[in-house]
Amino acid sequence: MAYWLFKTEPDAYSLDDLKNAPQQSTFWEGIRNYQARNFMRDSMQEGDLVFIYHSSCKIPSVVGIAKVTKAAEVDPYQFDTSSDYYDPKSSPDNPRWIGVTVQYVEQLSKPVTLKAIKADDNIVDLALKKAGRLSIMPVTEVEWHHIITMSQP
Repeated sequence: MAYWLFKTEPDAYSLDDLKNAPQQSTFWEGIRNYQARNFMRDSMQEGDLVFIYHSSCKIPSVVGIAKVTKAAEVDPYQFDTSSDYYDPKSSPDNPRWIGVTVQYVEQLSKPVTLKAIKADDNIVDLALKKAGRLSIMPVTEVEWHHIITMSQP
């Protein structure tokens, strides 16, 4: 099993949206960064755990956990001309973008803020601490458990 962090803007799609979705599940569409796509395509598997991180908000934070329930598949929104995620360079014969299906697991007891993550010397490898530009990034097992500990009241 691997561990991941998915960034989402809570005004667009929040942990509560996932929790309230049918079967508490959604296809994580709209990833348009090649490195993030490659993580999903090459490394992500069913059963992997995911931190849901709210970004572009008052207090950016890891707020909950989801689980990958369906590995990489073609993102159909890349072909939909009415979608914000339409890509005219992509075709059904040669799709560029993929997504995974995730299911809500739980809300953390307390959010773990970006400020707390950046200040913690035990978190070294997490890309969020370094550059933070990727919408999907791997999390080491040690850092996963450390962030879980940080979320405890």
